[in-house]
Amino acid sequence: MIKVIFMGTPDYAASILKTLICSEDIEVVAVYTQPDKPVGRKRVMTPPPVKVLAESENIMLYQPQCLRDKQTVAKLQTIHCHFIIVAAYGQILPEAVLDHAPCINLHASILPQYRGASPIQQSLLHGDTQSGVTAMLMDEGLDTGAILKISEVVIADDEMASSLFEN
Repeated sequence: MIKVIFMGTPDYAASILKTLICSEDIEVVAVYTQPDKPVGRKRVMTPPPVKVLAESENIMLYQPQCLRDKQTVAKLQTIHCHFIIVAAYGQILPEAVLDHAPCINLHASILPQYRGASPIQQSLLHGDTQSGVTAMLMDEGLDTGAILKISEVVIADDEMASSLFEN
């Protein structure tokens, strides 16, 4: 059984987490996601989609304000895992986390194009005809590291960000 720590925040990440949870060969031993945030005009505190899923599956959940905090890193280092899987987490992983286990980022574009937080939106704004997901071994840079695999998808003429995220 492969043990993983998962780090992610939005719907895109929750769909990846769901796939990992459903895998017979993978055990998600902990989930890290961003803290709840006020949403909407009434500023209602709202949990990230990854938190909702992790709680529904009774997976150990952490929502640190900053992943670079020494206590946060020390706690993470006590969790045995074979890999850390990252998908739209929202923080750059410090060296101490990268050294805990191989970290694999599932980035929502074909790297090295469109690094950062809005790669799908960038693909649509530039009129690209294809996009995809890049699996990469993380290093200390922003969306840098050895590319493990790229899975491509065609962008339809009427494609919107929400439907492209689902592909």
